[in-house]
Amino acid sequence: MQHISVEEAKKRLANNEALCLVDVRELHEREVFNIGGIHCSIGKIQTMQIEALEDWKEEEVICYCRSGHRSMMAAMMLETLGFKNVKNLTGGMLAWGENV
Repeated sequence: MQHISVEEAKKRLANNEALCLVDVRELHEREVFNIGGIHCSIGKIQTMQIEALEDWKEEEVICYCRSGHRSMMAAMMLETLGFKNVKNLTGGMLAWGENV
């Protein structure tokens, strides 16, 4: 698993790069603030309910959560499920709010 900084992710989003963002937080967290992407809670990933992500197995996937901990676990799980290019957003939404 690789990591990506919030600054790098923001830059790439501003450049309109095709990124698959995966928000692994719970829905109530996402409703407060999110940077877009697919909502797929860590619970769904743990139970392999990842139909929305299947088309991204060969593409870059960036997981994010509140602090970077759950998204790191989700990224590792996705790798074990055959995803080839998974990254964790270091520091999550807390770092995004502080640095971007």
